[in-house]
Amino acid sequence: MTKHKKLSEWVREWAEWCQASQVHWCDGSSEENQRLLDEMTASGMGVRLNESKRPNSYYFQSDPSDVARVEDRTFICTPTKEDAGPNNNWADPAEMKETLRGFYRGCMQGRTLYVIPFSMGPLGSNIAHIGVQLTDSPYVVVNMRIMTRMGQAVLDLLGEDGEFVPCMHSIGSPLQPGQKDARWPCAPIEKKYISHFSETREIWSYGSGYGGNALLGKKCLALRIASYMAKEQGWLAEHMLIMGITNPEGKKKYIAAAFPSACGKTNLAMLIPAMPGWKVETVGDDIAWMKFGPDGRLYAINPEAGFFGVAPFTSMETNPNAMLSMKENSIFTNVGLTPDGDVWWEGIGHDMPAGTINWKNQVHDPASGQPCSHANARFTAPARQCPVIDVDWENPAGVPISAMLFGGRRPSTVPLVHQAFDWNHGVFLGSIVGSEVTAAAIGLKAGVRRDPFAMLPFCGYNMADYFGHWIRIGEAARDKSQLPKIFYVNWFRKDENGKWLWPGYGDNIRVLEWIFNRCDETVGADSKAIGLLPKKEDINTTGIESVAPNLDQLLDVNKELWLAECESIAENYAKFGDRLPAEIKAQFEALKKRLAE
Repeated sequence: MTKHKKLSEWVREWAEWCQASQVHWCDGSSEENQRLLDEMTASGMGVRLNESKRPNSYYFQSDPSDVARVEDRTFICTPTKEDAGPNNNWADPAEMKETLRGFYRGCMQGRTLYVIPFSMGPLGSNIAHIGVQLTDSPYVVVNMRIMTRMGQAVLDLLGEDGEFVPCMHSIGSPLQPGQKDARWPCAPIEKKYISHFSETREIWSYGSGYGGNALLGKKCLALRIASYMAKEQGWLAEHMLIMGITNPEGKKKYIAAAFPSACGKTNLAMLIPAMPGWKVETVGDDIAWMKFGPDGRLYAINPEAGFFGVAPFTSMETNPNAMLSMKENSIFTNVGLTPDGDVWWEGIGHDMPAGTINWKNQVHDPASGQPCSHANARFTAPARQCPVIDVDWENPAGVPISAMLFGGRRPSTVPLVHQAFDWNHGVFLGSIVGSEVTAAAIGLKAGVRRDPFAMLPFCGYNMADYFGHWIRIGEAARDKSQLPKIFYVNWFRKDENGKWLWPGYGDNIRVLEWIFNRCDETVGADSKAIGLLPKKEDINTTGIESVAPNLDQLLDVNKELWLAECESIAENYAKFGDRLPAEIKAQFEALKKRLAE
């Protein structure tokens, strides 16, 4: 338990308001975890997988209305709409709290209120922060145990008056006496709310039991609330992987990278290099918190303790390290369940066994044309099980970042790799990140969908102010030469026939080699209008000689295409009006001037 009076009072008030049947303070023990899993298995909510195939692992199916983050039900509650910005759904804080208090009243009848104390980041790290989540979902508890450092040790660290981010969550499905529970209880879509109160650093979530809507340490705290805290306190909370790269001479550097969805972020974090002598290790696959260290460098931690990854099309071919990370002690949601008690999904690398149950709890008919697994089906796996987890992944001091990468899925225009001229130019590159959207993408017109810094759904305040915060981070560095070098990569360039020009996957180490060497300035670069590009001969194509002729096209900077790109950038910037920082405007004008020369 705890001697923290403020925390105890907060728990008591919510337990009374929600009319919980009982309150359980989570200690994070394996005994507690097993009891909850056994209870969910007994109720029919969960299935224990075949012990010989997937030891200590469990399978769940969510309600069809509760399968992913619901961005249109996610709100940033700041004093003014302008503070939330055009990148967020805004709601008045007082009005939202009044609405949600009405929903929370009596919402835990017949259920247990679980108190989850958790640390985002290694316990005691000066980069880490503590949260406490209240929930009536045992599924949330067992997932939070994998995704965070959770339990009594966190309460001990909080002591009697330590700071924590209060996270309130309910699935919004009270049980009357004698009422049979749903397999996956949740509220209807119109009653789902994921609300963030930036100034008071609170998260209130109602109605959903799935993923980032319910595991409030993940996107809610680690990005939306943390990004606001970072702005106030002078650090960075980013949607970035962290990887360690060691060259054949034994020299090691750490790189952080931000990519929009479907751009190979997890694959890069766990890369198996195609060039001999190189080694890649994983610190984190999704989120990075960075603060300046005593030596003036930016140091990063992975605030999470697990991977909450998309299962479909993850395989031993595309990402063996992810597959090996989930071999045991893992949770699977909305994938297929095979007759022999294992999991299956599209792209796993072998045919679906006959009789497999799909995510809708039906024997799957391949002729139906429907997928067996939901496109957003997930695995939750402990990071410690990753075969290439970095030795310093839990170092409280973090790891020093030498380079930052941005990138998107662009079949043309953007070269394979280019480097920013300086920090502010790098911030500009982060601000124009985007991926090509085809006409087939539902609800989006064809063109470039901008996702600045890959933070569009996760920035907890006006993104124009966020750009300004990045500018100020550069200004705050006591030694500008210690700032990470910034690069933009694009593995997805195609030729005129729609064929990939670059092999990707393990061969991306060839681009990372150039980036690695640029950090030490042991390799040159050509100055172009958009940034610093590699010389063809500095991209190692030994072993992929057939790709070498593609380098002219891969490194091409077509001014006509870039002038059209500028029109798209201007259209996106227009959303931010006068709040767009002067430094970003200056970088944009400088680009247009260079293109005109």
